[in-house]
Amino acid sequence: MRTYIKELNENETTKIAGFVTKVRDTKYMTFVMLKDITGEIQVSFSKEESASLIEDVSKCTVGSVISIDGKMVKSEYVKNGGCEFIPTGIKIESIAAPSPIDEGAEIDSRLDYRWVDLRSERNTMIFKIQSALVEAMREYMYENSFTEIHTPKLIGTASESGSDVFEVKYFDGNAYLAQSPQFYKQMAMAAGLDRIFEVGPVFRAEKSFTNRHSTEFTGFDVEFSYIDSYEDVMDLEESLLTHALGKIAEKYGDEIVSLFDKPVVVPDKPFPRVKLEDVYSEIEKRYGYKVEESEKTDLTSEAEKLACQYAMEEFGSEFIFVTDFKPDKRAFYHMRDDAGMPLGYDLLWRGVEITTGAQREHRYEILKKQAEEKGLSKDVEFYLEFFKYGCPPHGGFGLGIDRLTMLLLGLPSLKETEFIFRGPNRLNP
Repeated sequence: MRTYIKELNENETTKIAGFVTKVRDTKYMTFVMLKDITGEIQVSFSKEESASLIEDVSKCTVGSVISIDGKMVKSEYVKNGGCEFIPTGIKIESIAAPSPIDEGAEIDSRLDYRWVDLRSERNTMIFKIQSALVEAMREYMYENSFTEIHTPKLIGTASESGSDVFEVKYFDGNAYLAQSPQFYKQMAMAAGLDRIFEVGPVFRAEKSFTNRHSTEFTGFDVEFSYIDSYEDVMDLEESLLTHALGKIAEKYGDEIVSLFDKPVVVPDKPFPRVKLEDVYSEIEKRYGYKVEESEKTDLTSEAEKLACQYAMEEFGSEFIFVTDFKPDKRAFYHMRDDAGMPLGYDLLWRGVEITTGAQREHRYEILKKQAEEKGLSKDVEFYLEFFKYGCPPHGGFGLGIDRLTMLLLGLPSLKETEFIFRGPNRLNP
């Protein structure tokens, strides 16, 4: 049986396996650095004592995969952890060609050979951290009586509107890739599932080339029933994120500072909650940022950054909820108050919007009317059926896991945090 490098015990005979990261040849010794998912160790071949192995060792190239029998010993001469592996046998699993990626290559070149790019300690750690983040979020959901569901990604009509969806051939007709699990999350509320979440792919047919957009990403979506207001939705989301970031700080805080120079800040609750018009008023007063009145129905990218700067200065918070968006910038299924104001919010973190959440409209006739106002009544006929037979008041939100990871680690683009990035100009590998 293979033993992971971090689990090696001194003087215990075993087998290790992994990628060769370096080969160094001297007069009396050959040293091979071997890396697996848990760490790296020096394998020390004595040319006198391991003469039968040296021929195989000479074939090893950087990136080759080998298995080594032997034992780990302590050595004051070894810088890498004070340990080395003394071999008794070697098996070459595969020989690697020279790396197609130069050190310091641009991300788009690295993406062409993503499987090689991901071997670095830094890139491996990105996905360990992302995995732990999702695990912590799932843990919070399960501890609070949520059920995980899996909604279809092939749907018969566009999910929320007639645009920004991918159309695919489906037998003798056409289907669409879901741009959100929103409708099916709400169907779960009408079905009485009460509290649900989903982790799954989301598709957006937007020709966007910003650092925070992609055509396919992983969403973490939440919906729950019997809420009194959209404040309940904000309460849940801030508790979820506080729990998850606390777990990440505990498990990987030191590594994140070491590899990414970004401390994990576990936020205090409650997060500040500020109306959209007040955000614009504050950032104009504090930073001289002005936009046309017509733009103040939504947050511009620059306004998102300045809103977060304001939240840090005024509240000492990396997070800020922005509320009271106008109906033309909100989905038809958001509940509205008596004045017609949608009961929802955007959540910003480190200068970027990470969530749009809301209380949903659960009353059939009102929902139908709001869909008609947006010209969508035909497109969402199947969805409106969910509300004909009784549905509790409910709300929810969605988070992009890849975007969360990008902001957590202070990385420049989703291209770094998606296992395989998909954008308008990239469908490979």
